[in-house]
Amino acid sequence: MKKFGKILLIGLSLGLGLAIGNVQTPAASAAGTEYYVATSGSDSNAGTSDAPWKTLQHAADTVPPGSKVYVRGGVYKEKLKITRSGSASQGPTVFASYGTETAIVDGTGLSVSGNEGLIELADVDYVTIQGFEIRNFITASKNAVPTGIYVHGAGGFINLSDNKIHDIKNTATPTGKDRLGRDAHGIAVYGTKAPASIHNLTINGNELYNLVLGSSESLVLNGNVNGFAVTSNLIHDNDNIGIDLIGFEGTAPNTAYDQVRNGVVKGNRVYNNSVRNNPSYKSDDNSAGGIYVDGGKDNIIEQNYSYNNDIGVEIASEHAGKTTSNITVRSNVIYNNRLTGIAMGGYDDERGSTVNSKIVNNTLYKNDTLDDGSGQLLVQHDTRNNVIKNNIFVASSTDVLIYNGYTQNSGNVVDYNLYFLPGGSSGANWTWKDKKYTGFPTYKSGTGNDAHSLFADPKFVNATNGDFRLQSSSPAFDSGSTDNAIIGTEDIDGEPRVKGKAVNIGADE
Repeated sequence: MKKFGKILLIGLSLGLGLAIGNVQTPAASAAGTEYYVATSGSDSNAGTSDAPWKTLQHAADTVPPGSKVYVRGGVYKEKLKITRSGSASQGPTVFASYGTETAIVDGTGLSVSGNEGLIELADVDYVTIQGFEIRNFITASKNAVPTGIYVHGAGGFINLSDNKIHDIKNTATPTGKDRLGRDAHGIAVYGTKAPASIHNLTINGNELYNLVLGSSESLVLNGNVNGFAVTSNLIHDNDNIGIDLIGFEGTAPNTAYDQVRNGVVKGNRVYNNSVRNNPSYKSDDNSAGGIYVDGGKDNIIEQNYSYNNDIGVEIASEHAGKTTSNITVRSNVIYNNRLTGIAMGGYDDERGSTVNSKIVNNTLYKNDTLDDGSGQLLVQHDTRNNVIKNNIFVASSTDVLIYNGYTQNSGNVVDYNLYFLPGGSSGANWTWKDKKYTGFPTYKSGTGNDAHSLFADPKFVNATNGDFRLQSSSPAFDSGSTDNAIIGTEDIDGEPRVKGKAVNIGADE
């Protein structure tokens, strides 16, 4: 939920770096060979372990497809732009820290020109970036966008794994009514061509933290990205959105392709991401989602932990007349987020819609810590034909479980959930189509929702310490709707989703 527009990377220079790419030099030998870079090396060397090169850029401009470039530990104060691909037959070209050593790509003192990555991949296939620390790419220039790893154009079979990315910052003073011009990213993937997409993309096991993002995101996929896995990343302590899947921003030149789609966001831990101290936002704004789908379609968000953010998970569309569709949010644990646990629909009636999506088997616990009244589930403008089943909702001190303030929302199915407020059902509140209901029986009879749902203590093992497994006596056991088309095959811990006579309610089976 960003009430100020995200940076639009329209008109990117898709040929960035091509002047130095696509020409193999005589120094490179057969594909599959190992090459080495070390701070003590020389680019006039052979690139072997005994005679390493000195710069990452020389290696990128030299090695043939399928090579493995091992970078010895140390600090490399340079930018790396990769414009030459690996191949299906010879394998990916790999850039990786050597063994247990850590190669640090450090942007201290380097300029930021436009939209630029400290490590940048432009129109490439079969490239892996693994095991680097990427840091200190900082600018105070308005409209410059420093990025830790920046992938753009089209291409596939790209793997960004096990990198630590931090202190990527834009510290410019935002100006104008919308406070724009201050943007940065930890990892950004922009599919800027059509019909050719960025596809077969893996972003796994990275840590992103201490990022100063302005009106942008920690890890973002935007535009024509078709087929991806964002898995097992740790994203924390940043001043805006954690993970964002975006459509309809004009990133791809053809609107038919301008949506992030057919991917999974799985097993990530996202926490302490907030715009509270971000000068690109008003002081009372709380719109940074831990995980956000803004205009994407056909994506699965599962087995993630999202906590202490402004919003746990949001599936919405910021663009009027545009739809976020067929998003499945399942088996996630979402707790202690400031505004709400899950938000769906446009944040006002000038935005787009959320349709045909599923929110199933999630555990939402004491979100709405601001006491704003947005509850555990915030149903916003233009939500249609969505399914909300098998979720545990435990209210915060506001006593609000679901807040739906729009009368025109329609076709949403809400059932087989478990609700709880420590003070009891009589004090619990739901708002549905802008009408407030107090008490569980009153809410059910007044809305027709939740005919098979429960109001009971879910009996977590230790919620105070973040353990949301169910005790053996929990009423959530075997109380859900076993709809194999939407519940998936695994719970939050990767265990089989159905063990007993029916599925459990909540993230834990």
